[in-house]
Amino acid sequence: MQKKPRKLHGGDIYRHPGVIDFSVNTNPLGTPESVKRAVQESVAKIEHYPDVRCEALREAISRFEQVNMEEILCGNGAAELFFAAVQAVWPQKALVIAPSFSEYEEALRSVGAEVEYYYLCEEDNFQIREDYVDKLSEEIDMIFLCNPNNPTSSALNTEEISKILAHCKKHNIVVIMDECFLEFLDEPNRYEMSDLRGEYPNLLIIKAFTKIFSMPGLRLGYAISSNQDILEEMSWKLQQWNVSVPAQMAGVAALEKPKEYIRQTREYVSGQREYMRNIMKMMGYVVFASKANYLFFKGRPGLEKEALEAGFLIRDCQNYEGLSEGFYRIAVRTKEENERLITWLGRL
Repeated sequence: MQKKPRKLHGGDIYRHPGVIDFSVNTNPLGTPESVKRAVQESVAKIEHYPDVRCEALREAISRFEQVNMEEILCGNGAAELFFAAVQAVWPQKALVIAPSFSEYEEALRSVGAEVEYYYLCEEDNFQIREDYVDKLSEEIDMIFLCNPNNPTSSALNTEEISKILAHCKKHNIVVIMDECFLEFLDEPNRYEMSDLRGEYPNLLIIKAFTKIFSMPGLRLGYAISSNQDILEEMSWKLQQWNVSVPAQMAGVAALEKPKEYIRQTREYVSGQREYMRNIMKMMGYVVFASKANYLFFKGRPGLEKEALEAGFLIRDCQNYEGLSEGFYRIAVRTKEENERLITWLGRL
């Protein structure tokens, strides 16, 4: 059987050195200095195996998320945990939002699951509609939700997600909630779901240090759930020592005093995002409402190639399920970099 080619993500600076990378959505404030120091200090400890239990890291996450240590499982990035969750549950049929992060589908295909898509529509600003719950039948074993969604940046609030969780609980559907971009929201408490984990043991939340702490090169993510059976089964699907010494130490350092860094991030991202969106709309681009640290918009076909020639790497979104040529995503970067991109877009 001929396999489908793997979908490429953004961030290919290795084939395109020297470009300004707007194709990945990491924190424009950069990696915290405390994290950089921790990575440097970790060099003295790389002669040792990592802590397989990630105890210091899980303690730090426990304080940050206000959950019990036993409800946390660490992994080598969020993507590894998506695969582990799917392999732990082994669903026969799953429901996936389209467009959304392609690794959900890849994880499901790895166990032979049938994938059904719920397509978001441009005329609805790519928001989930009320008829979504009608798809949550007993035939579905698992659903993936990305909140806020990648690449559209639309988000569901706690009340909206609670309705979905109630339907899923009724039909014994496991809910994988990707909250990797949650900390960029202006009011994340209106959207986060960890407080409902006790009421919904079918809920598995997956987050990462990648985006908010700008450390994708270290690969560090974690899962939160009140369901010990799922977490234990997931742990058996992971390789031992999968979270390196540098990654564990970096994670602990990132969570030592994160509040001011995250506050500054939200304030900066919100201002720059709205500045970019308003200017682009005045230029004639169709720019969809955004709640995260990136903008989703429509432009002329081939814009990503033109951008690359001009020294910018932007995310061409036509390889997302449910999207066609002419859809793009750009990250919020530094003020100077944002202005350079906007100036270039205005010349087209």
